Amino acid sequence: MAKLNTTQARITRMLDAAAGGKNNFVADREAVRRYDEAAPVTTAAARAVLDFLARVVRHLAACGVDQFVVIGSGVPSGLPTGRQLHDLARQAPGRPDARVLYVENDPMVLANAQATIEPVTDLVRVVDGDAAQIEDLLADRVVRTFIDWDRPVGMLLVSTHGLDDEEARHAVKCLAHAAAPGSYLALLQTTFDGIPPELLPAIEDLLAMTLPGHVIRGWDEVAALLEGMELVEPGLVWVSRWRPAGTTPPADATPPAVSGNYGAVARIV
Repeated sequence: MAKLNTTQARITRMLDAAAGGKNNFVADREAVRRYDEAAPVTTAAARAVLDFLARVVRHLAACGVDQFVVIGSGVPSGLPTGRQLHDLARQAPGRPDARVLYVENDPMVLANAQATIEPVTDLVRVVDGDAAQIEDLLADRVVRTFIDWDRPVGMLLVSTHGLDDEEARHAVKCLAHAAAPGSYLALLQTTFDGIPPELLPAIEDLLAMTLPGHVIRGWDEVAALLEGMELVEPGLVWVSRWRPAGTTPPADATPPAVSGNYGAVARIV
């Protein structure tokens, strides 16, 4: 816990705060409040991201995947019992023994997840790791032994926000190389696409103040990270448009761009 900084907001803790969780500090809640003042969509965006991750897990479980690696999700504590990603993975028919490995580098998230999730199930592990050190992560003893890398695995790479383009491409390639054919790689990326021009300066200043070093990418830049990969339909889209539950959105539905994130799932062949 020595590296825990309670005065600087973290994106995973902000996601947790916006979702109504407890794995966050005053700095994270204050950052959410400031973003909502600049563009009152932060809570809706957090929910859209969590819903996307949930749909990805459900879809991959339905495709036969029974082991998952989630890198940088924050393990949001605001989700109700039975709605965490490891719960959803086991709810698919024939997947009661699905395994989920969470990878996090935030001390608070790690401590809470290891204290509240690991003791009650042998099917979940939480390890300290970062996509920026992808080789070290893949060489970790728990990562190598808890997941059977000779069988298909569902990998959710949520933490690209702290990586430059070269680092992000490297992480994607390493994960794709490590996984067996028939595996899947899901990618989530924050973007400024869709933000009204008049709000952009305020959002950029706020980002620099609350989340220094947070990398924002446009659609073309995200697509470049997945170049050459086989994308599952509907491809790279706003997270709310990736296989939504309903085929026809209601007339008062929140605009997709409000999510502030693109998402995609690629199949490893």
